[in-house]
Amino acid sequence: MAAIFKFEETSSIGTVFSVDTATLIVKVDEIDKLRKLQVNHLVAIKSSKAGQHLIGIINRITRKASDEEQPVGDDLGLSNFLFTENILKVNLIGTLLDKHGEKENVFKRTLDTVPEIEAPCFPIDGENITKFMQTISTKENYKIPLSIGKYSIDEKAEAFLDGDKLFQRHAVIVGSTGSGKSWCVAKLIEQIAQLPMANCILFDIHGEYSGKDFKADGIQHLRVANPSDLGKKGSLTNDVLMLPYWLLTYEEMLAMLLDRSDSNAPNQAMLFSKTVFNEKLNHLTEIKDTTFKDSITIDSPIPYKIENVLKELRNLDEQMVEGAKAGTEKQGPYYGKLTRFVQRLEAKSQDKRLGFLFQISEDELQLNWMNELCSRLMQGSNLNAKKSGIKIIDFSEVPSDVLPLIIGLVARIVFSVQQWTAKDKQHPICLLCDEAHLYIPERTNQDTASELGLKSFERIAKEGRKYGVSLMVISQRPAEVNRTVLSQCNNFISLRLSNAEDQAVIKRLLPDNLNGLTEVLPILDIGEALIVGDASLLPTRVIVDEPKIKPESATIKFWKEWSNEKAVQDIETAVNGLRKQSKS
Repeated sequence: MAAIFKFEETSSIGTVFSVDTATLIVKVDEIDKLRKLQVNHLVAIKSSKAGQHLIGIINRITRKASDEEQPVGDDLGLSNFLFTENILKVNLIGTLLDKHGEKENVFKRTLDTVPEIEAPCFPIDGENITKFMQTISTKENYKIPLSIGKYSIDEKAEAFLDGDKLFQRHAVIVGSTGSGKSWCVAKLIEQIAQLPMANCILFDIHGEYSGKDFKADGIQHLRVANPSDLGKKGSLTNDVLMLPYWLLTYEEMLAMLLDRSDSNAPNQAMLFSKTVFNEKLNHLTEIKDTTFKDSITIDSPIPYKIENVLKELRNLDEQMVEGAKAGTEKQGPYYGKLTRFVQRLEAKSQDKRLGFLFQISEDELQLNWMNELCSRLMQGSNLNAKKSGIKIIDFSEVPSDVLPLIIGLVARIVFSVQQWTAKDKQHPICLLCDEAHLYIPERTNQDTASELGLKSFERIAKEGRKYGVSLMVISQRPAEVNRTVLSQCNNFISLRLSNAEDQAVIKRLLPDNLNGLTEVLPILDIGEALIVGDASLLPTRVIVDEPKIKPESATIKFWKEWSNEKAVQDIETAVNGLRKQSKS
């Protein structure tokens, strides 16, 4: 195979005038050649080493100024000569080697050399761009490589991503409403679903990915139980999820129940901890367990009955003890100090919106129920009972005040089980976090349920790679997503971002020499994405292919609907759904 670039000397657009680490200044002699160039297009510069070309992105094009114009500054560090020449500012991004070991035409994201002064610079266009894009998109040796779409710069070349690196090192998908973000997610999901041992969980916050059109082999839809599901048996077989209170840690339970401003809060927390721990021991005694009893802690996921906890706390709150004089009684040490806590616990346990937590059946009180839950959530396609590697969990009916806690609970369980799995049995799993700004927020109040949920995701972002747990953060507001989590992500797929704060977040996460690329964020077309990171050899713009399965996220056309004389509404069903807390 011959070298992909065959440049004629006459096709040179100019020569290197100045070199500064990874930035070049190229002097262009002919104005006609300058006119054909565009910002963010690629150029090749002849390297000082034989068989190599340095690849760069045009960052700025400056034309010769007339005598009447005044200098406008020295932002390129080139003094006033900038305004007497035709100049290109080029950011170097890698090296193309004609041969590297056994392989030919290899692109590396490193710079082994810098070009010499007067080295010729060539535009990568026409046949050269097609060959180059095909080179950097070489498919991995898999039956089903990961394709995202076509390159904007050359729509003949298919854009493949490195599926290993995309999920190994966490990823971010961002884009304003209507930019095509959901289509991009759907395009990834439909390809992952085809793999024989795929393993992903998608947190679906608004039911976008749970509609009638979002179905394919390898995809399973689950939903958190609503009030109409309560009391039914076999939740794990009918795709309804119960998430019992006993899966919550001590701190997570207190975040829901304890008022830290209450003067009796320390007593309430201490007695709740003691009572719950005793109830867990009692449950293990009842089932004659000999495996866990001597090693459990307050946070161990062991079933217990919340009504027994309530009964014990109520007794302590109303307890009368023997007085100093025989035959008399006085108030117990905790008399009246638990009243508000008991009231809050009663209210939560009777709230049907939280029935998936508190109103559980005998099925969910079995010790092996957690094994079944984790198998349903974490087994790969071929091992899963329904042969589905993509598990889409619909959280749209979960109350917003506990949403961060409940999603954090699922993430924590997945990470903890993976952490305790033997290294040779760990099967990688990815958590796709749709609308991440709602439960992985930049700011939370300390000791709240949101803060505890956030800590689970921060830990996965920092340590997940060691245990085969990956995050894919999906949001329309990256400015509101936690910085710690974003900083751990090494891959960015950014569709159009119109908000300046959101653009600034993406700019800060990219290397300085690629900052110019982010200038296109507000002008990207619908379905067009800027991809930067380990999964893509080259920072580039891609037109995302239309997915076969469609999420229910299309923006409603207001004027069209308002102009429709035959439009229908159904307020009654909506009100009934509100009252039942169920869409079904």
